[in-house]
Amino acid sequence: MKWQETRVERLERIWLGIWDRFATARKLQLVLLVLIIWLLVSLGVGVWWSSEPDRFDVVREASAQTTTGKPVTGTHTVATLITLGNTLLDKPGGYLSNDRLPPGIWLDNMPAWEFGVLVQMRDMGRSLRKSMSRSQSQSTEDPALAKAEPLLHFNNNSWILPSTEGEYRKAIHLLQDYADRLSDENQSNAQFYARADNLRDWLGDVSTRLGSLSQRLSASVGQRRVNTDLAGETGARQSTVSDTEIDVRTPWLEIDNVFYEARGTTWALLHLLEAVEQDFGEALDRKGARASLRQIIRELESTQSTLWSPMVLNGTEFGFLANHSLVMASYISRANAAIIDLRDLLAQG
Repeated sequence: MKWQETRVERLERIWLGIWDRFATARKLQLVLLVLIIWLLVSLGVGVWWSSEPDRFDVVREASAQTTTGKPVTGTHTVATLITLGNTLLDKPGGYLSNDRLPPGIWLDNMPAWEFGVLVQMRDMGRSLRKSMSRSQSQSTEDPALAKAEPLLHFNNNSWILPSTEGEYRKAIHLLQDYADRLSDENQSNAQFYARADNLRDWLGDVSTRLGSLSQRLSASVGQRRVNTDLAGETGARQSTVSDTEIDVRTPWLEIDNVFYEARGTTWALLHLLEAVEQDFGEALDRKGARASLRQIIRELESTQSTLWSPMVLNGTEFGFLANHSLVMASYISRANAAIIDLRDLLAQG
């Protein structure tokens, strides 16, 4: 009887062991299934969040953001800058550059796109404060623009205390205050001066940005360049000695980031140039420069063509695979050359 009881206990122990292993395996399978589902959902959300926003109508936005519904000189430019900021913060996924949780923390293309847009917003915000809203160098700057510009230069990846989104929201509200006063016929404390010299100054900043982007995009395949830092002036000097030839190559892991930064830059610049055509129309016509501006817009529109490849390809110049960075650099270089010509036109009497 004792032997039979021991045998029953042994069978019970074996059965319990098998059940425990089965239960543990089921739990692991359940955890693994939940993890796979979460990863698939995160992947789908990440793809959705990485979709670039569509273009918007600058004339419609200017009409919607004025107190009277009737745009005045400058409202197209200011309304476009406000819309760029709202798009940056309110697009699918919101502002991703400072995300600390999945899937936002895994994404790098959209944060690069956001930075490209942000740089153009900063440049236009600075131009508004220092020249477009002032009649001369000794005039008083607009108080709202004086506060908005440094807020746009706040750290672009601060998560909390204060958050980047919070600081940019404040800047947008200050820009809206300026836009409201600008379109109010009963107030004269906000002005926008659509002069050729103001436009030329801003285009100088744009040209510098595009030139840098073009060089960084071209460096995707690596280049050996002659050092031209001191070219054009025999008496020029620099702080330290540099090699006569330098190797330039964008790191492999940064190629897609540079590409999407260029996409964001040109997307924002497209809208700003369309707004500038509305506000500086008379100045452009006096210089015979409207057609040149439209050609720049046409060149930049090509940079927004759909990227059908799931990744940014980096083939050699005449290789079997495409090199998306070199194609983008070509469009940007042509637009930059047209901007240089436009600045020359605006400088003529």
